[in-house]
Amino acid sequence: MLQQILHDLYIDPELLAELSDVQKHILFYKMREEQLRRWREREAAEALAQAEGLRPPQGKRASGKHIQWLLGADGEVWVWIMGEGPGDKPYEDISEELIAERARLQAQREAEELWRRKEAEITKKFRDALANEKARILAEKWKVEMEDRKAAKVLEERIHEEFKRKEEEERKRGEEQIRLQEEQRAKELYWTLKQAQLHCHPSEKEEREWEEQLRRSKAADEERSRRAQRARDEYRRHSLRAIQKGMVAGLSSMFQELGQSHEQEARLYDHLPGPGPPPSLATPVRTWERPLRPVSTEIIVRWFKEEQLPRRAGFERNTKCIAPWFHGIISREDAEDLLESMAEGAFLVRVSEKIWGYTLSYRLQKGFKHFLVDASGDFYSFLGVDPNRHATLTDLIDFHKEEIITVSGGELLQEPCGQRDSPPDYHLLFE
Repeated sequence: MLQQILHDLYIDPELLAELSDVQKHILFYKMREEQLRRWREREAAEALAQAEGLRPPQGKRASGKHIQWLLGADGEVWVWIMGEGPGDKPYEDISEELIAERARLQAQREAEELWRRKEAEITKKFRDALANEKARILAEKWKVEMEDRKAAKVLEERIHEEFKRKEEEERKRGEEQIRLQEEQRAKELYWTLKQAQLHCHPSEKEEREWEEQLRRSKAADEERSRRAQRARDEYRRHSLRAIQKGMVAGLSSMFQELGQSHEQEARLYDHLPGPGPPPSLATPVRTWERPLRPVSTEIIVRWFKEEQLPRRAGFERNTKCIAPWFHGIISREDAEDLLESMAEGAFLVRVSEKIWGYTLSYRLQKGFKHFLVDASGDFYSFLGVDPNRHATLTDLIDFHKEEIITVSGGELLQEPCGQRDSPPDYHLLFE
């Protein structure tokens, strides 16, 4: 599957969504390496052909995009410098205008805030005074006879108008006072900003910013170099570990204790041959035209029976028992539901519906991870994560019981997650 992706330099969006962030980064890195390799091959072939005289040197291809410089009266490239062109204001005038505008706007904002407070004070003052006067008038009104009520009403209206007039006068005086303060504040801020500009050194500030950007860029380059070195060291370590395990796998398997088959698995394998050594691992001979990717459950079941069963996919080593971690065609949600109640390190392997292979679902302390296992060739390997290739699916699982899957996550396979329902979810694969 990985070779197909690198050949096409394309990955299906649904398949890409199944990959973790680490898998996506590694896959992008490998695709970029493949692009560079193809480019170098093409350049080398063209250079060889030109050297042998088989092909004349080729100039750069004409492009629809180009740049044409504007020329001045002297025939040279026209350059405009702010402040030196005809009709341009001098830098000092522009700076003066900017400072004056900043001072005016800040003074205006301060004046508006001051006026809001002043207006609130005036409103509260006259509202309280009017309320007190109304209370006094009401107290007097109840003392007079019914015929004096009209006169009291006229008096109340006259007093109300008098207070209204005084409030308007107070507002006008307040507005004038705020306006004068705004003008004074604008002048003060103008001179403050002017003095700050005279004492400021823009060149030093720009130099400090440049040095900070340069320091950050160097730090980022060093961090990328360290990550690349760690990835190369981890690749080397995995490769050596895989070679060592491959050399001793044949001897160690002779001393492994045979597992006990579950009652459900015994019922599924009544049709297998009687007691005796397990069938030898053989490379399946493909007798059918496999689609580029799984398209239905029936196609997946046929692929498993014709290509995976001869390779003993899903079986424990050297036994006829199905491995406790093996599951059938179940969804990501079903896998997470099975792993929900288990501790960190629990895992299961399910048949994938996205690629010709499997998905290893892993329980984290908080959440889950899903790794795609490519089985489209004559080996098993994690898609875009682990460079090691394994002869059987069981070899891959046993290898990562001792070696982590990714350096960043440190995933180590510890406890297999078995079946919960009856019949087991893989019964369609073995019918």
